[in-house]
Amino acid sequence: MTQDLVMDIFREAVMLAFKLALPVLLVAMLVGLVIAILQAATQIHEQTLSFAPKAIAVGLTLFFMAPWMVSECVDFINFIFEKVAAIPIT
Repeated sequence: MTQDLVMDIFREAVMLAFKLALPVLLVAMLVGLVIAILQAATQIHEQTLSFAPKAIAVGLTLFFMAPWMVSECVDFINFIFEKVAAIPIT
């Protein structure tokens, strides 16, 4: 196993982590921003008020994005198997 092969697998793993985390983080950030604006406008600064909508939004995002996330993970596993199968046996 060469260093280039390991770096290719590592690069793809990091990109997969970014691709899987991005939708969830964006939803949490947008919901948090909306809640923060509402709290600033109404001057209600309750910690639980911001947690519940974010938790629900992240849960729904994970629920609806799960098929795509699983598909991406399966593609990554296939990528690894292809790379490992291409290693010459010495």
